[in-house]
Amino acid sequence: MQFKDIIAPKRVQQDLTELVQSNRLSHALLFLGREGSGALLAALAFSQYLVCERVSNSLKEDQTPSLFGENPQAADPKASSTAGVQETKKWTDACGECPACLKAQQFIHPDIHYSYPVVSKKGVDKPLSTDYIREWREFLVKEPYGNVYDWLQFIAAENKQGNITAHECNDILHKLSLKSFESDYKIHIMWMPEYLGNEGNKLLKLIEEPPANTIFIMVAENESLILPTILSRCQLVKIPPIPADAIEEALIREYKIPVQQAKQLAGMSEGNYHEALQLVQHAEEDWQHLLREWLNAILKTGPAAQVKWIEEISRIGREKQKQFLRYFNHLLAQCIRVQIIGEAALKNVADKEKDFMLRLNKLADIASQKVMVEELDKAVYYIERNANARLLFHALTIKLYHIMKDKALITCW
Repeated sequence: MQFKDIIAPKRVQQDLTELVQSNRLSHALLFLGREGSGALLAALAFSQYLVCERVSNSLKEDQTPSLFGENPQAADPKASSTAGVQETKKWTDACGECPACLKAQQFIHPDIHYSYPVVSKKGVDKPLSTDYIREWREFLVKEPYGNVYDWLQFIAAENKQGNITAHECNDILHKLSLKSFESDYKIHIMWMPEYLGNEGNKLLKLIEEPPANTIFIMVAENESLILPTILSRCQLVKIPPIPADAIEEALIREYKIPVQQAKQLAGMSEGNYHEALQLVQHAEEDWQHLLREWLNAILKTGPAAQVKWIEEISRIGREKQKQFLRYFNHLLAQCIRVQIIGEAALKNVADKEKDFMLRLNKLADIASQKVMVEELDKAVYYIERNANARLLFHALTIKLYHIMKDKALITCW
C-alpha cells in the first residue's frame, strides 16, 4: 500500500514522511480517524514507507555529520558529491518496486505485524490475530475502507463480539521481543484498540520502553474508548475526513458514476468513503420518492398510509433502511445550510433535489430540522444494533409528526 493508492489529504502524507526525514518519529503512534477516513490505509502506507529499501538507503545517505565524528561519506569527496545529488531527491512515498515493498503490498512482510478484533473459532479457545491472517489479507484487498462490522461479518463472526485479548497481548510482546528479519524497523499495527480491554495494560512497558527500532501503530476511530494509560503514551496523528471533491473524483474514476450523482453521493457521505461505497450499491434506489410518501403519510393521508409505508420500509433490509435515513439526513443538512446562507447553497444541487429541499424548508425551521437530524441519527444507531424495524419506524413517524405538526397546513407535495 502506497500513499498514492489511498484517498487522503496530501497533508497527512507530508506530515508522516517529515517525521521520518527529520528524525522525529515516535515509537508509539495513534492514527485517529473516523470510519471511512482511510486511517488504516494511511498506517499501512506508512509502514511500507518505513520498510522501503530505497527510502531507507536515501535516509542513510542523507545523514548529517555526527557531533563526535564525520559522516563516513564526508571522508570521500566523490561519495560526498554523490550524497549531495541524492539530497535533492526526497522520497515522499515508498517506491513500490523493491522486495520489501512487494512483500508489504501483499501484507506478508516479516517485520510488519497486525492485530485486530477476532472471535473464537471451532477448536480454538484463545484465538490470535494470526489465526485469521489469511482472511485479513483478503479483507484488506476486497474492502480496504471496510469498518469493524464488515470485518466481523467477513470472518463469519455472526453475533459474536470481537475482542483483542490478553492472549493476543502476550503474542505481541513475544513478536516484538525478536530481532527484525529484513528491515531496520519492527512494526506492529493494531487496528481498533477500542476492542482492547484492561488486558491492554500488559503492553504499557512495551509502548513506553520498546526494543530498538520498534514502531507501534494503533489505528482507532473513537479516542474515548481507548485505555487512558495507552492513550497518554502515544503520539497522536489525526486523519481528517476525506474532502467531498476527493470522494467525488474517486467515484467517477473507479465506478464511472455520472458527475452530478457522484457529487450528490460525496455530499451525503460526509467525508466517509466507506459510506460513499455503500451509497453506490444503492444508487439506483429512488429515496426521494420513498421520502415523499413518508412525509405525505405523516402530514396528510393519516394512520392507514403510515402503517402501509412502515410495512414497506421494514421489508427492504437494514442496509437500505440506513441509507434511506442518511439520505433524509443529508437533505436536512442541506436545508439548514440554505436557511443560514441563502440559496447560494443550492448552486451544486440537482434541480429535482433543490425543489424538494425548498419544500422541506416550509415544513420546519432550523431548530426543528436539527431535532429531526438527531432523531434520524439515533434511528441509524438502533438499526445497526438490530432494532425491530416496524417499532422503530412507527416511533420515528410519531416523533416527526410532533416536530412538524405546527407547519403541516402549508404542506403541498
